[in-house]
Amino acid sequence: MPFNPVQWQKHLAGDRMAPVYLLVGEELLVLEAADAVRAMARRLGYSERVVLEADSRFDWDDLARASAGLSLFATQRLLDLRLAGGRAGKDGGAAITAFVADPPPDTTLLITATEWSSKHEATWTKHVDQGGIQVVFNAPRPHEWSQWVGARLASRGLKATPDAVAMLAERVEGNLLAAAQEIDKLVVLAGDQRLDAATLEELVADSARYDAFKLTDAAFAGEGGRALRILAGLRAEGDELIALMGWLVNQLQLALRLANARDFGAQAKAERLWPAREQLFRKALRRAPREHWMACLARAARIDRMAKGREQGDAWLEAERLVAAIAEPRAAAAFA
Repeated sequence: MPFNPVQWQKHLAGDRMAPVYLLVGEELLVLEAADAVRAMARRLGYSERVVLEADSRFDWDDLARASAGLSLFATQRLLDLRLAGGRAGKDGGAAITAFVADPPPDTTLLITATEWSSKHEATWTKHVDQGGIQVVFNAPRPHEWSQWVGARLASRGLKATPDAVAMLAERVEGNLLAAAQEIDKLVVLAGDQRLDAATLEELVADSARYDAFKLTDAAFAGEGGRALRILAGLRAEGDELIALMGWLVNQLQLALRLANARDFGAQAKAERLWPAREQLFRKALRRAPREHWMACLARAARIDRMAKGREQGDAWLEAERLVAAIAEPRAAAAFA
């Protein structure tokens, strides 16, 4: 059945898993909801998880085999089905419908789709509605934005006055991922102090050391113009390119480790990425193959040598080209 947010939170605190979940909508919210289901499963003794990436080459018989297979290690299993594009197709719809009609004992099917609209509704989704739980996670509408920011702050243990919430909501301009990232940073900066507008302003002013973070976040988010403006600002303020390149190399190495990982989620957890940054890198890696990130890392190493005087060239110009290539992989050849 379709759940609203209140019903969803109440269910997560319960002691019984549904046979099937369909979590769809805004990517960041869907990924966090899926994490919550996996945490619930671990709490209730589900010690085995099978990940199924349902892309265009996926064999839907694998779902039936995973459902029917006997576990050697656990009596309870979670089948983690990631539905690329939000469409199951004829074979996928039949496979999911068959699961819902006769779910195996001690097995739960978690289906996630981050591309979703009313056009994705199909016969199989109606069967999930009847036999399991469906939640559609929409981005907050303009009049709901401040309320969402306030709830997000509270969920991270931050106490904020209405004026501080309004200020933060205005600063992130309705950008869900940016809001999540800013709130995660405030957790580090604010500690347990109460946030009012003045305190928020002070913390933001004192967080100039996070400008390098903002640069890489903008670049990996595909916001090339914003990233280049931040880079120009850092140069104008007299920042050392050597220190900046150290952080940029660090983040490119992280991107490459994630690109090489067989299980992105497991690697992200090993890297201790908070959900917003996991989402940031997940999107970035979808824009370009592993080879692109290797090339960017090699270019970054060359720029680092330039900045240290070990190689000839305009290090700041090359840094601009690198940032542009990270943000716009398809145009990377133009910055070579």
